[in-house]
Amino acid sequence: MTIVKIDGPRQAPASGKKAEQLVILVHGYGADGSDLIGLTPFLARVLPNATFVAPNAPERCDMSPMGYQWFPITQFDPSSRLTGVQSAAPILDQFIDEELASHGLTEENLVLVGFSQGTMMSLHVALRRPAQVAGILGFSGLLAGPELLADQAVSKPPVLLIHGDMDDMLPVQNLHDAVSALTAVDINVEWHVSQGAGHTIAQDGLELGMDFLGRLFPQN
Repeated sequence: MTIVKIDGPRQAPASGKKAEQLVILVHGYGADGSDLIGLTPFLARVLPNATFVAPNAPERCDMSPMGYQWFPITQFDPSSRLTGVQSAAPILDQFIDEELASHGLTEENLVLVGFSQGTMMSLHVALRRPAQVAGILGFSGLLAGPELLADQAVSKPPVLLIHGDMDDMLPVQNLHDAVSALTAVDINVEWHVSQGAGHTIAQDGLELGMDFLGRLFPQN
């Protein structure tokens, strides 16, 4: 089976040196890679030697023709979400493999940063990769198929999940459900609820995310 190739905007290490870390930014439904590549000036403050890439999802968005989707959301029940992430997972997995190889890096140098549907994808893919990534930072998302983790989670990297308490697209209860499921399989998960924030990345969430990344890769 031929797997769809994806690509998107990139940002080289702010230090000007060879990349020591790879950060893959996984956007949400209806957006594109340029949506999250805008985070790089902030994230590069704590990871000056990281290279960043934000691939466009493989499909044009059903409800936003200028954007992309990892999978359709015409049905938004748990079964459909799980089917969606499972169908798109090989595409993101292959992209990760190719990016690591092109930069001469391994999973211990890799972080996935997701937003919304991108958080769903990041959690699903990273927890099933044979080699453990350095960490997963997820904003405003959820965990698809939590009942499968006990059998399918072969990697258990540190995770930080951040969610707005006023999110009307993916209610904050999704964060608490994900934390419970991840903790149940002994995954080290931190979490934060941004007060008054909707379906977005609030300033306090961004700062906590930067702190998390900085702790994963302390600078000398």
